[in-house]
Parts: sequence; structure tokens; C-alpha cells
Amino acid sequence: MRENSTLSHSIDELSALVELPLRTVRYYIQQGLVDRPIGEKKAAYYTAVHVEQLLTIRKWQNAGLSLDRIREILAAPDTGLLPPARPRGAGTVEVWSHLVVADGLEITLEPGRAGLSS
Repeated sequence: MRENSTLSHSIDELSALVELPLRTVRYYIQQGLVDRPIGEKKAAYYTAVHVEQLLTIRKWQNAGLSLDRIREILAAPDTGLLPPARPRGAGTVEVWSHLVVADGLEITLEPGRAGLSS
């Protein structure tokens, strides 16, 4: 590890830290979901920014969002706990699901806009 061990990590350390397989971390970097490492080859290292990016991806995947939708979210300004709404154009056709929770209480959901995986 580098001089300040709390600020830089090897790819193996990063993978263990965020509890994702090494192959998955590399895939996210290849797909542009996570920034490339600082430096090259064996001198490459990862910072807290990379950790945050991977944890954000994992958070949205656990919420059921697809990688394409996560990519859109990462490109948008930070909105906190909820993903930003997709823009809707005039004449857009949408299919909504109504989930009955109890008599008189239902949840209305549009899976496409929510970016939920099928």
C-alpha cells in the first residue's frame, strides 16, 4: 500500500473493502461506471472516490435498478436517496402498476421510469 494507507488502495484491497468480486470491479471500470485508477499497471491505486462510486452502484443495484439506469443516475447531479426522474416527453405512453397494500392504500409504480430490472 502507498504512504497514506487510508487514502489509497490496490484493486485487491478495493474489491475486499466494498465486498465485490475483483472481476465485477474491473467490469465497472471498463464500462465507465467507475473512474479509472490513478497510475498504471502495478503502480495503479484507488481512492475514497472509487470506494464511494462502487458503494453507490451497489446501493442502486440492491434497490433493483439496472446498470443502464445506474449509469444515468451517476451522470446526473447527486439526488440523495431517490434516483432522479427520467424526462418525459409529450405523447409518452407509460404502463403503471398498482400494488394494493391494504384496503384504501396502494402504491403506484412505473417500472420503466424507476429503472427497475425485469
